[in-house]
Amino acid sequence: MTNTNRFDLRVLPDDEALGQQAAEWLAGEIRKKPDALLGLATGNSPSRAYDLLAARHRAEPELLARVRVLKIDEWGGLAMDDPGTCEVYLQEKVVRPWAVSADRYFGWQSRPTDPPAECGRVRRWLAGNGPMDVCVLGLGVNGHLLMNEPADGLEPGPHLAELAETTKQHGMLKDARHQPQFGLCLGMADILQARKILLLVSGSSKTQPLARLREPMVTTQFPASFLWLHPAVTLLCDREAASQPPPPLTTL
Repeated sequence: MTNTNRFDLRVLPDDEALGQQAAEWLAGEIRKKPDALLGLATGNSPSRAYDLLAARHRAEPELLARVRVLKIDEWGGLAMDDPGTCEVYLQEKVVRPWAVSADRYFGWQSRPTDPPAECGRVRRWLAGNGPMDVCVLGLGVNGHLLMNEPADGLEPGPHLAELAETTKQHGMLKDARHQPQFGLCLGMADILQARKILLLVSGSSKTQPLARLREPMVTTQFPASFLWLHPAVTLLCDREAASQPPPPLTTL
């Protein structure tokens, strides 16, 4: 029998409550392992949680004093200081507010001279420093995780990703000076090797993909469905995103 309760699913009233719950969850994991390696997604869904953790850091500096941060994806082809990059987002939301020192932060170069070599660099670093203790993810409108897009096959490790048209419309890029040429991201095996996964889903644009995710069917055409293979996924969503029930399962 398929386990339809695989996710620890919690529906929160709104985005503020989601951020508070996510921050509390992350703080709890960091207290268990103060030098935890956090793989952090960017975008709107985790933003409030990062802000609240920054506030906790000001009140409790020792909480984040040893935590390590990994930038798990990036918009390829943009300058590192482009306002649309994951780098700028994480520097503004996490690295500076959390006082993460340079030796505790690692991530993709957004404009590598040799993209395959950059993938190798990230692969080697993760092999020596991973796996992630916690991977924080958002859910793409087409079911992507990071920049692992729907396809006939999915890459297991760090790779260059061809971006879907819906991904190119991501809100992070509205202030970018240029459009990204490709994506740079960890692969599905890297994600699934994380010890724990925190998936944050908010807003009406995520209603359909969240309903699809709640159907226990794994397919490369909906990469987020691979989370059904992970034993420790906490899924926090707001009421708006959860407004549609999962579709009924089809059986032969």
